[in-house]
Amino acid sequence: MDVEVDHYVILGLPSGEEGAKLSDKDISKAYRSKALELHPDKRLDDPNAHANFQKLKTSYEILKDEKARKLFDDLLRVKRVKLQQRSKQDFKRQKLRSDLEERERAAFAPDLTTKARDEEETIARKLKEEIARIRAMHANKATTAAPSFKKETMVGGKESTDGSQSGVDKEKVLKVSWEKLGVDYSAQKLKELLEQFGGVEDVVIKSSKKRGSALVVMASKDAAVAATRSVCGSLTNPLLVLPLQNSATTAFSSTPTFVEPDAPKPSNLVGAGYHAFEDSVLKKLQKV
Repeated sequence: MDVEVDHYVILGLPSGEEGAKLSDKDISKAYRSKALELHPDKRLDDPNAHANFQKLKTSYEILKDEKARKLFDDLLRVKRVKLQQRSKQDFKRQKLRSDLEERERAAFAPDLTTKARDEEETIARKLKEEIARIRAMHANKATTAAPSFKKETMVGGKESTDGSQSGVDKEKVLKVSWEKLGVDYSAQKLKELLEQFGGVEDVVIKSSKKRGSALVVMASKDAAVAATRSVCGSLTNPLLVLPLQNSATTAFSSTPTFVEPDAPKPSNLVGAGYHAFEDSVLKKLQKV
């Protein structure tokens, strides 16, 4: 008889520990019930009916024998222990395999701390580059928007931050302007033109691409009043001379100045207007 056959199962009884607790009466009762079911006379169409009935009878004879049944119970017990140990080993093996796979994944996985640090450094570097780009862009805009002034060296004195003279009486300061059309004026040239009305302490030129201008500090208020609207400069590029601040003594100036309020301005001298301006300048020169 094959030792792998479970005789309790052949008789339709529970196996294992429950089968070992069954009495002989329980085994006999199960055999009679199963024999009526598997008897060849009731299974005429089953070619295996006789063989199955013989297996049933053999299993019953083994379980009815006290010594054979005990050995069979021991065999089933050993099989159960072996199966349990194998199950435990399989579990341990599976656990070891899982732990090994986890360690391998951890070993070959990227370091999250290092990755985060590298990403932070990359973002910080890009942010610095963007800030530098924005600052440079605003600096270029400011440079483009600001008027470009060309400052010439002053004829004496020190230049203040606003182009005027620190501590200078504003009534002695003249504003001189001209168009950038032909002859240009230097600080020395303006000084020579204005010295005919009195001493000149300082000249500061600020010029742009289209228009030239200068601040001239005269030696006295009277000299400033005398020079106001009296200096013509070159006929091709006349000068416009105005006081920086109106003097209180203008009405009492010792030097008479011929002023024509309605004379054409130098910036719009064309055609007959230019001839009128030329006549006015000549009259002023004769007056002086």
